[in-house]
Amino acid sequence: MNHQKSTLNHQPSEITLEAALRMVGISKRFGPVQALRDVSLTVRPGTVHALVGENGAGKSTLMKILAGVYQPDTGSIEIQGQPRSFATPAQALQAGISMIYQELDLAEHLTVAENIFLGAEPKGLLPLTISHARMLAQAKELARRFQFDIDPAARVEDLATGDCQIVEILKALRQNASILVMDEPTSSLSEREAQRLFGVVRRLRDEGLAIIYISHRLEEIIDLADEVSILRDGALVHSEPTARLDIPKIVHHMVGRELTDFFPARTAEIGATLVQVQGLSSEAGIRDISFEIRRGEIVGMAGLVGAGRTEVARAIFGVDKKTAGQILLDRRELEIDSPADAIAHGIALLTEDRKRTGLCLELPCSWNITLPNLDSIGFRPWIRPAQESRIARDAGARMAVKWSSPEAPATSLSGGNQQKLLITRWLLADSKFMIFDEPTRGIDVGAKAEVYALLNKLAQDGKAILFISSELPELFGIADRILVLRRGRLVGNFLKHETTPEKVMHLAAVEETPRSGEIRNPKHEIRNKLE
Repeated sequence: MNHQKSTLNHQPSEITLEAALRMVGISKRFGPVQALRDVSLTVRPGTVHALVGENGAGKSTLMKILAGVYQPDTGSIEIQGQPRSFATPAQALQAGISMIYQELDLAEHLTVAENIFLGAEPKGLLPLTISHARMLAQAKELARRFQFDIDPAARVEDLATGDCQIVEILKALRQNASILVMDEPTSSLSEREAQRLFGVVRRLRDEGLAIIYISHRLEEIIDLADEVSILRDGALVHSEPTARLDIPKIVHHMVGRELTDFFPARTAEIGATLVQVQGLSSEAGIRDISFEIRRGEIVGMAGLVGAGRTEVARAIFGVDKKTAGQILLDRRELEIDSPADAIAHGIALLTEDRKRTGLCLELPCSWNITLPNLDSIGFRPWIRPAQESRIARDAGARMAVKWSSPEAPATSLSGGNQQKLLITRWLLADSKFMIFDEPTRGIDVGAKAEVYALLNKLAQDGKAILFISSELPELFGIADRILVLRRGRLVGNFLKHETTPEKVMHLAAVEETPRSGEIRNPKHEIRNKLE
């Protein structure tokens, strides 16, 4: 497959015009995390400028600074050559900057026209009234001007996802946007809807808009963008016209980090198969997922935003209803209809959002540890606080949780110790199969190293571990084998030494049939290699 930029792509004659946007020396820190480091970005009018990078590279943070959601610690912004600063999103909108987020922000019970003019409805003849006729007429004229085939009187709740994207774009155009930011606009679109959206983006570019296009789908970038800027670890590492780029070069800049030495040596002995997932599908959109995990094995799961990694974990744990497939533990098929069933069978899930779906932050650490274990430690029908505190203290000591006491609220712990608290919970439950979903998100480097060491120790104890991460370096640093998901399907199953970060990223991002031999059969080839 030829990934060179299509000759049909727009070659902007405006390339020498004054920039529509300049962001110079932008830095932003959130607590101990340096999200952006001295980033400079120039976007020209009448171009599509792609912003790419791995999950967590800083793309969304940079755009939220542009949109007035965050304020930079250092740096400056120029719009059409004029210095600007935005304390609120409303100020950015007034300056002609409109951002369409991945999660669309529409009032579904209202019509297309009512969403387009929400907060700026045409006044009626009488005071404090709205002219719905004028609103419909103006919405129809706006849609006609940009060749959008959409009924302004239709309710948003009745529209396809692709049409909802059109409504968001019309909202931006009604507000006279000159800079349009689109964050993963095709993540929930069908192929037909995506192609239609590309036509819309090209028409808006030809109207003179400056479009910043964020996407993990690199084939889209090659086909659609005029220029590409690549972020890595919060820094701009490369910027170039797309005509001089191809997918391998983009991938190289995205993942070109060296693995650091804080990953522990993998010393666990890999034993017999413990977990078998066969043909798993769910209402959340994953389809025909099959893999195995052996005792002492850490299996990493890679994929882009929306690939279905978390959905696999939720289906196994009984959060999402599965529509097909089997889950076996020690070759025994499990009936899992709820998280309580999963816990009873020895399965643990550390969710990707420990604060929202993992911990009860205002409750004591001891309660967080014992919460799913009350039956197994004999706390029915009465809970004995002194014994609960002792059990939590002993369990926490084994995981080196740093707290003032087991009675301290979970919110008083650092991010790394909150993760340890969750791990302690599942060790107390004697979980055999542990699923870690983004366990190092939002914690500092030292805490990450402790999490990696804990994972290694759990593997040495014979646990089977599924490790989901957006960070390829840590997958390659800690996992024995790597699964790759794309659009709800398993598209790769590699022993770590058989692949590279570039190959994994390429497979996760590019819609094409992989070369023969790149995708391993999870039920046969991997078993043969390990045995």
